[in-house]
Amino acid sequence: MLVTLAPWILIFGIFYLLIIRPQQKKQKQAQTERERMLNSLKPGDKIVTSGGIYGTIVSVRENTVRLNIAQSVSIELQRSAIGGPQSAETKDGEQAK
Repeated sequence: MLVTLAPWILIFGIFYLLIIRPQQKKQKQAQTERERMLNSLKPGDKIVTSGGIYGTIVSVRENTVRLNIAQSVSIELQRSAIGGPQSAETKDGEQAK
């Protein structure tokens, strides 16, 4: 019975080492980078929300961020709704197409 299970155990071991383990490491690294980015937010940073709204941070609280999206228009959103910083192309005032 061990002879019939040995190839399956070997295949699973190789599958784990080549596919599952590297993917878990990559996912963990991306998560820590995102947490670092969210913790380093400060007023004046230009960001994009996960919904695609571009704006400048006005104030930062524990779980929320106030974002200025137009002249005299600001919204408050959760930190988790922030997609990331604006790219270099959009910092010059050009909107990405």
